[in-house]
Amino acid sequence: MSSSQSQLRVAHSAVRAMTVRAMSVRAGRGMTFAIALMLASVALLVQAPVVVAQESDLSGSWASPATNNVLEVDEGPFTDDWSGMPLSAAGRALAQSYSAATLAEPERICQLYGQWKYMTFPFEVRIWPVAGGPNGKIVAWRLQATEDQGGMTIWMDGRSPPSEYLDYPRGAFTAGHWEGGTLVAHTTHMKMAPARNNGGFYSDRTTLTSRFIPHGDSLVMVFILHDPVYFTQPYVYSRAWIRSARPAATEWPPCIVNYEGIEEGAVPFFLPGKNPVLDQMMQVFHVPEYASEGGAQTMYPAFRDKLKAQYLELYPTFPKKCTQYCTNFRFQQPAANLPQPVERAPAKSH
Repeated sequence: MSSSQSQLRVAHSAVRAMTVRAMSVRAGRGMTFAIALMLASVALLVQAPVVVAQESDLSGSWASPATNNVLEVDEGPFTDDWSGMPLSAAGRALAQSYSAATLAEPERICQLYGQWKYMTFPFEVRIWPVAGGPNGKIVAWRLQATEDQGGMTIWMDGRSPPSEYLDYPRGAFTAGHWEGGTLVAHTTHMKMAPARNNGGFYSDRTTLTSRFIPHGDSLVMVFILHDPVYFTQPYVYSRAWIRSARPAATEWPPCIVNYEGIEEGAVPFFLPGKNPVLDQMMQVFHVPEYASEGGAQTMYPAFRDKLKAQYLELYPTFPKKCTQYCTNFRFQQPAANLPQPVERAPAKSH
C-alpha cells in the first residue's frame, strides 16, 4: 500500500473515532464540536504543498574565476593523481596504462571531449534559450561548444531519450526540468571521454546528472557522473561561475589533423606495472601510491585519518620550500605547477 493511502486510512480511522465520541456530547455543545471536528478532518487530509517550478534566466556569458579549481583547470593534475576518483579496478588499470602521447595519434587529434569537460576546461561558457512551437516557449537551453568540446543541448519539451542502442552524436542527449529555480538535467548516450586529464576516463555507458543553480550574477554547476564500468560510486564535481560582461568566444578555428610525432596506427600505452611515473605524488608530496591511485575510499574525510600517521612520520623529510603546484600569482593570474621565484639578495645600503 502506498504511503498516501496509509495516511488516508489513518485519517479516516481518527475521524470515525472522533465522530463516535461526538455523539455522546450534549446538544448545546454539538455545533461547536462539529465545526472543530470538520476542521481537524481537513487538516489530517491536507497533503504537503507541491513545489512549483520557478524558471530562472541562465542566459549570458559565464566566466569561472581563475582561482576556482586552478590546479585542475590550468596546469592539470599530476600524471598519477587519481585521488578523490571512485575508480574501479578496470578504471584504475586504464588510468595506469595511459600515455599522454595518445593525444598525438592522428585518429584522436580532432576527437571532441564530452559534457564533463565543462568541469575542467579553462574557457568561458555561453548559455542561451532556444524558443520554438506555436507559443514561442523555451524548448531547450544550449551550452556553447568550444574548439574541443561538443556542446550540450538541454531539451525542456518533455521529449523521451532515444533508444539506448542508437549511436548518438558526441553532443549526447540531455533532457531537463525545473526544480524550483534550479535546472536539473539528465544526459544519456555519452561517448567515452576523460574525467580527469591524466587517464581517468568514464565509459560510454555513463550517464550524467547536472544541476544549474543561479544566485543573481553567479551560477553553480554540479555534475554527477554515474559509470558502472570505470567507477564504483558516483563522481561529483562542482564549479562556480560569474556572469561576464565580455561575450564568450563562439567561433573557433577548424581542427586540422597533422603529424604531431605519432605515426598512424601506433597506440602509445604502458603495460601493467611499467608506467614509470606512478610514484610522482610520493616523490613530490609524500602521498603514498595507495592514496594517489584513487578509489571510492579516497573521496571521504575518514581516509585522511588513515594517512595521518604516515604523513606525520614523513613530514620532517618534506622540502622546505614548495617546488611544484605552489599556485603562484603572476600578472594577477594564478600560475600553478611553477617553482617559486628565486629570492633576491637584499639591497645593499650606500
